[in-house]
Amino acid sequence: MVNSPLIALTALGSNATSTWGSPHATVQAAIPALETDSVILRKHSHIYRTPAFPEGSGADFANAAAVLETTLTAPQLLAHLHGIEAKFGRVRRERWGARVLDLDLLAIGAQIHPDEVEFKRWLNLTLDQQMSKAPPELILPHPRLQDRSFVLIPLAEIIPDWQHPVLGLSVAEMLAARPESEKAAIAPFS
Repeated sequence: MVNSPLIALTALGSNATSTWGSPHATVQAAIPALETDSVILRKHSHIYRTPAFPEGSGADFANAAAVLETTLTAPQLLAHLHGIEAKFGRVRRERWGARVLDLDLLAIGAQIHPDEVEFKRWLNLTLDQQMSKAPPELILPHPRLQDRSFVLIPLAEIIPDWQHPVLGLSVAEMLAARPESEKAAIAPFS
């Protein structure tokens, strides 16, 4: 039985040079790499220059977002994204460290993985806990999605009406709730 296609949201980021060049060039090269027989790239945002998070932790990022259509399951799609990261030279050394390419699966359909209780546990972590703990399994929607202007700004460009299945807020509403100073520090590459 073939799965019905679902819409998936993905964030792309880089703040280290790769064989493709600058972080901007790396993200630019990664966008078409998302497509396979099971993954169709429907839309992608412009690429934005974003300060590293947490502040002062490294070089600025190039960030973008993409809307995909896929018949893959969430774990299969995540494995696909990790495979692309590896092809681009990503080596996971430290949490939130510099990276050649970071592809985050933000959401797939209205799915909540593994369940709403576990999602809320990760949603409610303090910043210190977020910096030191990584979930042992896929959590969807991404538990930090609503907290990151560098994800919401590119998403708002391409899918502002997407609704968070737990919070009940659209991308545009989540972005509107972020501090103006945070949003002002993010700008498209010219």
